[in-house]
Amino acid sequence: MHKILIVEDESVIRVALRRLLERNNYEVSEAGSVQEVERDHTLADFDLVISDLRLPGAPGTDLIKMAGDVPVLIMTSYASLRSAVDSMRMGAVDYIAKPFDHGDMVSAVQRIIADHPTLRAEAEAERESAPRDPAAGSGGIRGIVGNCPSMLALFDHIEKVAPTDSTVLVLGETGTGKELVARNVHQHSLRADKTLISVNCAAIPDTLIESELFGYEKGAFTGANASRMGLIEAADGGTLFLDEIGELPMEAQARLLRFIQEGEIRRIGSVHSRKVNVRLICATHRNLHALAQEGHFRHDLYYRINVLRLQLPPLRERGKDILHLAEGLLQRQAERLGKPAMRLSPRAIQAITTYQWPGNVRELEHAIERAVVLSDEEEIDNKDLGIELELVNINRIRGQQGISTPARPATSSQDPQEDLSLEDYFQRFVLEHQDSMSETELARKLGVSRKCLWERRQRFNIPRNKTSGSNRRKSTSAEAK
Repeated sequence: MHKILIVEDESVIRVALRRLLERNNYEVSEAGSVQEVERDHTLADFDLVISDLRLPGAPGTDLIKMAGDVPVLIMTSYASLRSAVDSMRMGAVDYIAKPFDHGDMVSAVQRIIADHPTLRAEAEAERESAPRDPAAGSGGIRGIVGNCPSMLALFDHIEKVAPTDSTVLVLGETGTGKELVARNVHQHSLRADKTLISVNCAAIPDTLIESELFGYEKGAFTGANASRMGLIEAADGGTLFLDEIGELPMEAQARLLRFIQEGEIRRIGSVHSRKVNVRLICATHRNLHALAQEGHFRHDLYYRINVLRLQLPPLRERGKDILHLAEGLLQRQAERLGKPAMRLSPRAIQAITTYQWPGNVRELEHAIERAVVLSDEEEIDNKDLGIELELVNINRIRGQQGISTPARPATSSQDPQEDLSLEDYFQRFVLEHQDSMSETELARKLGVSRKCLWERRQRFNIPRNKTSGSNRRKSTSAEAK
């Protein structure tokens, strides 16, 4: 069993991460600071260290040298993305942005242990002795499941596209697995031993995106107290994955176009250009051609990135893959949570195969996980999945706030409060109370910081109601009078 050390000063995050990893059969130890690690632990005893970037006393990057050959995974917020890239250049094996999806964290841990030279032999031995995962696809592409014609064609295209240095555009709805495709393209390329830098263009504010991508020189703008390397430069020799490129501002699009055409970048505030050798992979769920026609995306950039196109089909169009995926996920979740073998009831099978799955594979995975956690029986029934019950209430609330949601079938108006996941509870609480509470009060009630509240608003696409704060101040002032 692999041993992992978590170094995180926020106890809530530390405990939740420990439980997640223990459910996935890892032996986990904890520490709240670098000093605590030095006092209570020997880093050579661990197979992986997961550390927050910002810790009291000393930063998490101090653990990189202390750990020696033990890989260190850095956790950071999107606002500290530059520091995360710096930590990788200092020797961190990878970084993961907060707030992270549980599946992303587990996948990152599995990947690091599988790829690290000192752990690869042991991991391969474990895989050989373990029974075959029923959710494994027949196309030989790691982590991607599928046997329908469209998925088999995708596997074939990945194998042909990966060895080239051509730009790749990955298209597909939200939740179909575009980042997983990008990772496979990189892992099957000639740059597999180099860095893969992943950037979510939708998660970085418009005012910061250019400095994040291209870097800046000292004194380029107020607050630029030192020169910073951009993410494109950090990916030199490797691969840059730009997720949700359709959200890139027009100014950044012009700069990106020059990088693609000339293979060079110029930091903000610099008069000199730098040559870089980077393979570019882009992804989006939007129709870039339509955006270009509307004037929201540059035509010339669209033609530059639309070289090799990989199309991910939505889950609802994958036929028998849906049930195959569900059964594989069910077995995996049951094993992870230490439950006996579970099966789907006929009603559950009917619900899974007839539901439209607007959230695609990610939504299916969360529904299965919820069902395994809540079910006391070995057979998962339709009600355990909570598909309709969960969505009706969330959509109703979002509709009252004027926030658009994808069309989803709803057959029940019962209150789903007991079936809500933590993410759903967050959305529901914010939507119900943002008109009557300030951002500070919302954050305090949810037990998070204002920064974390903002990040989750961006993640779940819940815009802040700009009128609520002013209305609340007016009402408070009237009461005072």
